[in-house]
Amino acid sequence: MRMSLAQRVLLTWLFTLLFLIMLVLKLDEKAPWNWFLIFIPVWIFDTILLVMLIVKMAGRCKSGFDPRNGSQNMKKKVWYLVAMLLKLAFCLALCARLQRFTTIKLAYVFIPLWALLIGGMVELGYNIFYVRRD
Repeated sequence: MRMSLAQRVLLTWLFTLLFLIMLVLKLDEKAPWNWFLIFIPVWIFDTILLVMLIVKMAGRCKSGFDPRNGSQNMKKKVWYLVAMLLKLAFCLALCARLQRFTTIKLAYVFIPLWALLIGGMVELGYNIFYVRRD
């Protein structure tokens, strides 16, 4: 399943727009929906990304795969998977806190997001300073 850049941008824009519309309706108290329902566009988009990532990672297991150039690529895909799981953990904790399912401190809710941001900064620094330029 290959998507062009325009299709990926359009899909991202569509899900972001749907999420923002639902968020504004909830914050204006026009929609008495559950916070987990507000985040449905985020869940759907994350599910699509996770499925595509897992399919690409599983493609390494098929016969005839050339592993010579794949170790760096696989490390990047593992980082993407970890980043998606951290984002999912943050969204779940945030929804649980906003819905008052738990009384966890807000600082603890943001720990997965902080870990994601720190990991992103580490990857950015690595790509800037240590990746060989051809």
